[in-house]
Amino acid sequence: MLANHRNSAPTQVRCGIITVSDTRNKDTDKSGSIIQQLLKNAGHQVIEYEVIPDEQVIIKSQVEKAVLNPDVDAVIVNGGTGIAKRDVTIESIQPLLSKELPGFGELFRYLSYELDIGSASILSRAIAGIAKDTVIFSVPGSSGAVKLAMEKLILPELGHVVMEINKDQ
Repeated sequence: MLANHRNSAPTQVRCGIITVSDTRNKDTDKSGSIIQQLLKNAGHQVIEYEVIPDEQVIIKSQVEKAVLNPDVDAVIVNGGTGIAKRDVTIESIQPLLSKELPGFGELFRYLSYELDIGSASILSRAIAGIAKDTVIFSVPGSSGAVKLAMEKLILPELGHVVMEINKDQ
């Protein structure tokens, strides 16, 4: 039943990518590049790509802009999800969410524990949720975390999530 259900999910999703970093730019943003490449390899479109500083007002504004863009179905944010004082991505995004997807963060931390960084995974505050009919995934900025989140969670469910958001409209 689930396989049939998933078969009707879109195979091409229009995505926005936001890298939150005080030190990276588009030329040095390895994680943003990985997200772009993995999305394109999977047949998805990258509509927007920005690198912005770890400032709450700027993060909130950029995410809102992406969510309000009618050409964007999903926003993938990387960076600023840790516990340092400068890490304010979650505080910026969470108030925008009408629905949270707690399983995303739970599974990401589990997979990080099992496959990548062990007990340091407790420091991750990765989240996902829905804002104005757009899914937002927020993941750590390390290339390992981005690759793990994209390959194990985001790409396998991206079309399915977008389908579910839009099915009652």
